[in-house]
Amino acid sequence: MLVLSKVSKYYGNHQVLTSTDLDVPVGETMVLIGPSGCGKSTILRLVIGLIRPDSGFISFDGTRLNPENIVKQRQRMGYVIQEGGLFPHLTVRENVIVMARYLRRDVAWINSRLRELTQLVRLPEVLMSRYPTELSGGQRQRVSLMRALMLDPELLLLDEPLGALDPMIRYELQQELKTIFTRLGKTVIMVTHDIAEAAFFGHTLVLMQEGHVVQTGSFKDLAKEPAEPFVEKFINAQREPMAQLARLLQ
Repeated sequence: MLVLSKVSKYYGNHQVLTSTDLDVPVGETMVLIGPSGCGKSTILRLVIGLIRPDSGFISFDGTRLNPENIVKQRQRMGYVIQEGGLFPHLTVRENVIVMARYLRRDVAWINSRLRELTQLVRLPEVLMSRYPTELSGGQRQRVSLMRALMLDPELLLLDEPLGALDPMIRYELQQELKTIFTRLGKTVIMVTHDIAEAAFFGHTLVLMQEGHVVQTGSFKDLAKEPAEPFVEKFINAQREPMAQLARLLQ
């Protein structure tokens, strides 16, 4: 579905992404993990075409992305940014259908698709007339996912979609998101810094550090056969707080 070949990115003299190769198979969920500033979100912005690579190329479903075709190809992708990114001056309905209206989709199709999506993400239809500030954090994330799914994209790009939520709501949405991914059979690239969340969602995990890929594989691969000390350190850093809590509860 998606191939990154020798892709790199600079901001001025600072290289935020070294020469990177990734291959995302159809129907799989790839999770990009690593500390803040390691290049995870940069990869999503490159794929969706918000920024351009300084070297290498990206192919989507066999088509090499370029400035001439990126707008058309972007319509085949759904993108959820951190904390949702909803337009505060638009209602829930207006936020969800913004691209469908721009593309002049049939009103009957829009209404039918809206009904499907509200059922899919379990968002009450009575909320359609509300504004983002009138919703809870979990509701806003559901609306953001609806907007990303509105055009029935082949690829979903999720940048820390659950990072700003409290633990209980985050847990609930994790379960629902995984069910949605399985039901729809979408190809997904997700960014998170949470190793447990990555292990829960990902067929393949890509651990990054300072702009380069350190190791790619399943969670079991990373945990049992770390490619270098950083991999073990990253995993253990997130295990230790839970281990401390377990000791306190004994």
